[in-house]
Amino acid sequence: MTAASGGPQTARPTRLPRSARRKQLLAAAQQVFVAHGYHAAAMDDIAERAGVSKPVLYQHFPGKLELYLALLDTHCDAIIAKVRGAMLASPDNKDRVKGAVRAYFDFMDHESEAFRLVFESDLRNDPQVRQRVERVEQGCIAAVTDTIISDTGLRADQAELLASGLAGAAGQAAQFWLANGRRTPKAEAEALVAALIWRGIASFPLQGGSTAGMAPEIG
Repeated sequence: MTAASGGPQTARPTRLPRSARRKQLLAAAQQVFVAHGYHAAAMDDIAERAGVSKPVLYQHFPGKLELYLALLDTHCDAIIAKVRGAMLASPDNKDRVKGAVRAYFDFMDHESEAFRLVFESDLRNDPQVRQRVERVEQGCIAAVTDTIISDTGLRADQAELLASGLAGAAGQAAQFWLANGRRTPKAEAEALVAALIWRGIASFPLQGGSTAGMAPEIG
């Protein structure tokens, strides 16, 4: 005899395409890593947060470190792309500085708190993690360096030094702003930091003999 058609049925979990499942797992892992740090996070917690079994999780990521590194790669690429995008978004150098500063503040202020994985990781001593964190610094500096060279004709070593100052000031200021409770409104904080950086970088002459433009306050 067959069971009555109206009887209770066991619901099967939704089968997602592999790319969608991977995205889901990364989102769940990010929440757990941000909340607990790498060492205290467990694959059981991540699987539970994602609503999948541990075997499903391991089908996509062989271990916790691989999962963490995949998240780092995603967010490292994102901040580098934001800074590079700021350099390409406008021919106006003042706007480029403002855009670069905004990129750092946006990254720090995002509700996902992904910045903790990149800048506050409890796994910084791991060579693979350290390599990715250093790649963020190098990638952002390279994006700014290219623009400085093309606009001023400075030597590569000179341009790179200036770019490191810009990226370092923007990044440190954004971290300080967040750690101190966002006491200054975000737009005002961005403008203050951008004004400070601009007053220094604007004094370097553009190719052709003019200066980058001694702008007054950035507002």
